[in-house]
Amino acid sequence: MHKRDDGARLGAAEIGAELGERATLLQFSSAFCQPCRATRRTLAEVAGMVEGVAHVEIDAEDHLDLVRHLKVLRTPTVLVLDADGAIVRRASGQPRKADVIAALGAAVRD
Repeated sequence: MHKRDDGARLGAAEIGAELGERATLLQFSSAFCQPCRATRRTLAEVAGMVEGVAHVEIDAEDHLDLVRHLKVLRTPTVLVLDADGAIVRRASGQPRKADVIAALGAAVRD
């Protein structure tokens, strides 16, 4: 996962769901994307392991303005948001579970 914080903050209005209390795993997917399914399982599993972490999946085709604004170029793309909605990590392609857990470490403040 690559560090990338361009100062953008996302909230419930932008992503269509409440942010996690501690962090949010925001996944951009598309209908026929095979790696998106595996990514969904990985992110849901990690979110279930870490208290206060939400997994939110967005259909890229239904949110083109947000996709363009965030420069999402392919699916899956995963953004890790901290409790305030700031983007602290970003990855394109199917992430490994260990990488997701490590990226959450950068987002979660105790």
